[in-house]
Amino acid sequence: MKVYIVTDLEGVSGICLFEQTREKVPPLYEEARFLLTREVNAAVQGCLDAGAEEVVVLDGHGGGFNFVPEEMHPEAYFVTGPVRPHPLLGLDESFGAVLCVGFHAKLGTPDGVLHHTQSSKAETRYWYNGIEMGEIGQVALIAGHYGVPVAMVSGDLAACREAKELLGEDVVTVVVKEGYSRHCAKMLSPKRAREEIRRGAREAVEKAPSLKPFRLPLPIEGRLAFGKEEYAEKFKPKRARKVDDLTFVATFHSALEILEF
Repeated sequence: MKVYIVTDLEGVSGICLFEQTREKVPPLYEEARFLLTREVNAAVQGCLDAGAEEVVVLDGHGGGFNFVPEEMHPEAYFVTGPVRPHPLLGLDESFGAVLCVGFHAKLGTPDGVLHHTQSSKAETRYWYNGIEMGEIGQVALIAGHYGVPVAMVSGDLAACREAKELLGEDVVTVVVKEGYSRHCAKMLSPKRAREEIRRGAREAVEKAPSLKPFRLPLPIEGRLAFGKEEYAEKFKPKRARKVDDLTFVATFHSALEILEF
């Protein structure tokens, strides 16, 4: 089996401030890069433990360059860099599972550590066919286009709860922290978190053949709402029409288009 891992940064153990993830302030951000890379390596090893023949890891946070290349698992391929022609570069029907590492809950989740959807500054929210989704749902929809299920999500408790509510109880979840507020959490030690992620990744790859891809009926009716008017005013839609001061709507004929408002 080929496995595709998508990473974010806010859901990694040891991280609870946007200064660690958004502002890229050293040394906070440099520490975050190491914490992320080591969780990724644990997931890669779990996939290999389960017999995966190839593991590709997408640096999914911001414009990339969040991994520490010298620290990356030698058996993994990784994708990074800005100006991306597609949200999940390299994913296709040949993969058997998608794993999400370091993910967070959607904007507005009270106990979600660093909760947001896409832009934490613009406070954006997304709905597809009337269902509000965060980044977990967006990844699952795009993966579903290729017939590939999301088999595991690691992150805070709120993110893992969101994954099960949307994707079903069979998705493997690995909780590495529990939020008290947006910027405060009770966390596993990074070493313990990596042990749990490795175990979860192995279980996910073993379960993947029995999991169903996540799909919505086409066409998909999308809605994007900005939390701040200044960002809505600056937004230049590709295909959406504006329905009020903060909200845009669009019709998507493929799940690959769902971010192209």
